[in-house]
Amino acid sequence: MFGRKTGEQGTDFLSRWVSGVAPTAGEPGPRRSLWSRWQRSALALGAGVVMGLGPEPVGWWPLPWVAIAPLWWLLANPTLNWRDRLGLGWLWGLGYNLVAVFWLTGLHPMMWLGVSWATSLTIALVCWLVAAGWAGSQVACWAVGFGLLHRRLAGRSAGGRWALGLALWLVTEWLWNQSPLAWTGLGLTQAPHNLAILHLGQLSGPALVTAVIVGVNGAWAEAWLTHRRRWWAGAIALLLLGHGLGAALAAQPLADRPAAALTIGVIQGNIPNDLKFGSEGWRRALTGYQRGYETLAAAGVDGVLIPETALPMVWTAEATRDRRNEFLSAVLDRAVPVWLGLFAPDRQQPDRLTNSLISLDRTGKAVGRYDKVRLVPLGEYIPFESVIGGFIDRLSPLDTKLALGQPNQRLNTPFGQAIALICYDSAHAELARSQAASGGQFILSAANNAHYRPTMFAQHHAQDVMRAIETDRWVARAANTGYSAFIDPHGVTHWRSRPNVYELHATEIYRRTQQTPYVRWGDWLTPLAVPLALAVSWRLRNAGASLPDR
Repeated sequence: MFGRKTGEQGTDFLSRWVSGVAPTAGEPGPRRSLWSRWQRSALALGAGVVMGLGPEPVGWWPLPWVAIAPLWWLLANPTLNWRDRLGLGWLWGLGYNLVAVFWLTGLHPMMWLGVSWATSLTIALVCWLVAAGWAGSQVACWAVGFGLLHRRLAGRSAGGRWALGLALWLVTEWLWNQSPLAWTGLGLTQAPHNLAILHLGQLSGPALVTAVIVGVNGAWAEAWLTHRRRWWAGAIALLLLGHGLGAALAAQPLADRPAAALTIGVIQGNIPNDLKFGSEGWRRALTGYQRGYETLAAAGVDGVLIPETALPMVWTAEATRDRRNEFLSAVLDRAVPVWLGLFAPDRQQPDRLTNSLISLDRTGKAVGRYDKVRLVPLGEYIPFESVIGGFIDRLSPLDTKLALGQPNQRLNTPFGQAIALICYDSAHAELARSQAASGGQFILSAANNAHYRPTMFAQHHAQDVMRAIETDRWVARAANTGYSAFIDPHGVTHWRSRPNVYELHATEIYRRTQQTPYVRWGDWLTPLAVPLALAVSWRLRNAGASLPDR
C-alpha cells in the first residue's frame, strides 16, 4: 500500500512538473512555469525525433511503439490551452519528419541546374523544412482536436479518451494523405523489417497498421495517467494481438502457379542528374539501356523494365517505326516486350508532357500507357499554378510544367493488366489498391531517385514493400540509381541492387488475381472508427468512468 501511494505521488509530481502546475508544499519544483513550458516542448520534440529513427535508413522499428506515448501523456493535461496543444503536436511531428525526410537535403548540390552553391543549399534546406513542417501540421491538428474532443465527448473516461485519440489520428492521417505532400505515414516506421505488423495492411491498408501503433502508444500513456494495471495489460495485449494476426497472415503460403510465372529483367542505368539532361547523359542512356535490353533479351526474359524517364525522348505513336533510334530498333529486332520510362504528350493538353510508362509488345506496338499521378510539388508541377505559377517560375530553376495523370488509369501489357507506380506514386496505397481491384496482376515500379542519396532509396524501397503486402502482388522495381529490386507478396526482397552502379538483373515473378480485403473494400477502418469512438465515449461517459484529477 505504501509503495503504491509513493509511486502515485511520484507520477503526480512529474505530471505537475511537465504541465507547469505549481508543486504542493514540501515538494521541489520548477521556479517558473515558463521553464516548464520549455520542458514540455523538449519532451514533445525529443519524442518525435525518437519516432524518426523508426523508418529507414536507421530502421529502429521498435521505437515507434513507445514514441507517441509521451505526447499523448502531455496532451491529456487539462490545464493546456489550444495553443499549447498545437505547439506540442507540431513539435512532435516536426521532430519525426526532420529525421525521417532528412534525405531531402540530398537535393544539394544542384549547380548542374545553373544555380550557385549557396542557392542550391538554400533550396534543399527550404524543401526539407517545408516538407517536415507540413507533415508536422497533421500531428498539430490531431493534438488540438484531441484536447477539444476528449473532455467534451469522453468526460472523465480514459477509455473514451483512448478511442477518440485513435480515431482522430486515423482521420488526420487520411486527410494529409490526400495532400500533395504525403510520405511519412506511421506504417513507414515498420517497413521493411517488421513484416508481421505490415501484413495487417492486407485487411484495411496502412490505416490498420497506424491504428495498432497509435492504440498501443495510447494505452501506455493511459496506464501512466490512471495508474491502472489493465491499461498496461491492454497495451501488451494489443501489441501481441496485432503481431500475432499479422504473423498468421504472413505464414500463408503464396501458392503461385507455374503457368502464371514471368521472368522480368530490370535495368538500373545509373545516369546521374548532372549528366542526364545533357548530350553525355543522352548518349549514356541510349547506349546503356540498349546494351542492357539486348543482354536480358538474349538471356530469355519475358519482359524488361527500365526506370522513370530513362530515355531522353518524347513518346509518339510513330516512335517505334523510327529505326534511327537504336534502342527502339533493338526492341523490334529482339521482339521482347518492354516497359519504357519516358515523357509523352498529355492526352488532354498536348502542349504539356506527362511522366509516363509505355508498354510495348514484342512487335513494338504500344499496348498500354500509364501517366504518373502523384507528381512532386514544385519539382514536376506547381500546385495552384494559376495563382502562384508566375512567382514560382521566377524563383525555381526547375521545369515544373508536367501534367498530372488521371487516378483511374490501367496499364495493359502483353501478359495482362499490371499495376504501375512511378516514383512518388509508391507512397500512395490507394493508387496500387485501385489498380489491383480492377485486375492488376503484378506491380511495375519505376523510379529515378538520382536527385537523392541512398538514404532515400531505402525508404522508397520500403514503400514498395508495403504496397506488395497490401495488394498481395509481386513487385518488379527499376530505379535509375537504386534501389532496384524484386519483392514478393509477403514483402520479402528477393534481390536488391547496389546504389549508384549500372546493374542488370532478372527474376521470376508471378501474376496473381486473388484480392485481399483491403483491395476489395479499401480503407474501411477510418470511416468506421469515428462513429465507434463516439459511441464508446458516450457510453463510458454516461457509465461514470472517471479519470484521476491532475
